[in-house]
Amino acid sequence: MLNRIWVGFILIGFAAAVGQALQGDLEVFGRVLSGLFDTAKTGFDIALGLVGIMSLWLGIMKIGERGGLIAVFGRLVAPFFRRIFPDIPPGHPAGGSIVMNFSANLLGLDNAATPLGLKAMRELQEINPRQDVASNPMIMFLVLNTAGITLIPTSVIAIRQSLAIQQGLTNFNAADIFLPTLLGTFVSFCAGLVAVAWWQRINLFCRPVLGFFAGFAALTAGLYLWLRGMPPEQMAHTIGFLGSAVIVSLIALFVGVAAWRRIDVYESFVDGAKEGFGVAIQIVPYLIAMLVAISVFRTTGCMDYLIGGIRAGVLALGLDDAFVPALPVGLMKTLSGSGARGLMVDVMTTYGVDSFQGRLAAIIQGSTETTFYVLAVYFGSVNITRTRYALAGGLIADAVGLVAAIFIAYAFYG
Repeated sequence: MLNRIWVGFILIGFAAAVGQALQGDLEVFGRVLSGLFDTAKTGFDIALGLVGIMSLWLGIMKIGERGGLIAVFGRLVAPFFRRIFPDIPPGHPAGGSIVMNFSANLLGLDNAATPLGLKAMRELQEINPRQDVASNPMIMFLVLNTAGITLIPTSVIAIRQSLAIQQGLTNFNAADIFLPTLLGTFVSFCAGLVAVAWWQRINLFCRPVLGFFAGFAALTAGLYLWLRGMPPEQMAHTIGFLGSAVIVSLIALFVGVAAWRRIDVYESFVDGAKEGFGVAIQIVPYLIAMLVAISVFRTTGCMDYLIGGIRAGVLALGLDDAFVPALPVGLMKTLSGSGARGLMVDVMTTYGVDSFQGRLAAIIQGSTETTFYVLAVYFGSVNITRTRYALAGGLIADAVGLVAAIFIAYAFYG
């Protein structure tokens, strides 16, 4: 599937460029070529930047693994994971790595989530009977990762607050998209889970799964009640403190427990950190391949054509098209996180950070994921070439999440 998507991006983009050249735009191929070079460099820079982060987190995870805490985390969620990951053997370290990855995503800590997710993929590859084909646990993990629940969209709140100051807004609550964003991510997560469970014939109507959703609902309600009365600046500081404190406390816990059990903590960290360089370098060709295809599709204006077609269809049906200006954020987010962030800022600047379009763009940015990037990086890290229905599952979660974000925005701000 990724092969077909990649070829489609390149050929459709090329056809669009030829059409523009025939209409007199003689600079179109120059823009495409410049975009190719820029994104190839960006892909390498991203992978290079991951080396340090990967080394840090794989070192910390090795300490947790040898100290036994990863196994403890795995046992805590074993009832839930046994239902949705039935092919992972009980007690396997992949369970703990998946838990840590989900926890980092929950707190919006992308820098921590990526290396933890890559470690989980390597551990899942150890129990994969066909080394070049995505296994059922890999597909479930990646689809849930791309549709991961985010409790706190910290970066989106910070960007909104900064733009509000530039636009001269007073008493602006930049965190007012907190609950709508959370609901959007939850819907996307459920859609991804149900889609993959249907493919893999997994029964979700059981006590562990229903208990997980009940617990999440209770946690969400408690967090909302605690934060809702805070001024925006205080809420941003509280959120930042919460996420940072959890991660730092976790590191201290790993080190403390390993030392108490007389594990050589320093050597454990070094052993894990050595793996980080190899993993980061291994993903370079996969990441660059996906980024350059996306660049061709974007720089030739194909994304703009797609949005124009959607607008025409919406108007033909007699529906309100107020949401259409924010759609590029959702469509771009599946391709590029930084590109979607730029589009979100553009919508907020054009329509106002406190407008319906501006709020919707923020909700979409906070409740969708870079599906193509995640699949390319994660599968590339373990040399998976046949991804089966992973992309379809991720795109289903993205599509449902995008539609849910639109309806939620109308419910809150329409």
